[in-house]
Amino acid sequence: MDQDAIDAIVARALAEDVGEGDVTTAATVPAGARARAVIIQKAPGVVFGLDLAERTFRALDPEVTVRRLAPEGAWSQGGPILELEGSARALLTAERTALNFLQRLSGVATLTARCVSAVAGTGARILDTRKTTPGLRALEKAAVAAGGGTNHRAGLDDAILIKENHAALAGGVAEAVSRARAASPGLRLEVECRTAAEVDEALAAGAPRILLDNMNLAELLAAVDQAGGRAELEASGGVTLQTLGEIAATGVDFISVGALTHSAPALDLSLILEPLP
Repeated sequence: MDQDAIDAIVARALAEDVGEGDVTTAATVPAGARARAVIIQKAPGVVFGLDLAERTFRALDPEVTVRRLAPEGAWSQGGPILELEGSARALLTAERTALNFLQRLSGVATLTARCVSAVAGTGARILDTRKTTPGLRALEKAAVAAGGGTNHRAGLDDAILIKENHAALAGGVAEAVSRARAASPGLRLEVECRTAAEVDEALAAGAPRILLDNMNLAELLAAVDQAGGRAELEASGGVTLQTLGEIAATGVDFISVGALTHSAPALDLSLILEPLP
């Protein structure tokens, strides 16, 4: 994302939290007080969102000094990740918004890294979905990439994914593929299939990628054999961290995991603040 877009997200988040002003901080902290703050990673995982956190603090104190103590996108057991010095009032007021961004995005990156590890050595790649927080999709997909995952389509305009309802309204899988190719020949095309018959129809229509929707392991194995390398295959539906290894072992090329962005637990972080003379 470009910096203007990030700043706009930060501004909305601060407006939501601060409203007319941080009344507690204004009442208890002297206007000229300065402080040092350290953000601590308290659980193992992948940190992501440091730039967003920094810009949150800078929005309230443009003169704040920031020092990164840990890299983004690498697995860490924990420890200090960010040190700041500046206005005590600004650090306190920005604290929750900055931590919310960091915890959310680091949680996405961490779950992604766990999923990528679960399929290591199989050749399968972990995909995200459009099941993202409204307004934060670009950031959450960046967090998936930081965790080692692969971004699927960013929205409805950059790739064609023919799903069950599209096929039903078009008159079937083959007709939907034909119409989509005629309308947008330059876009990546994928079609969702629920049965072996639909896979046959998609293959016959020349679909380059097939999404195998909610198939069990036996059905996935059969679909891999059925496709015989004529199309890339994506497993989707009901995927969990515990089932990823078995799914990947069937030979599919991709596994999409909606939980990466709709159910990732926040990474445990905290901010410790101390006054400066």
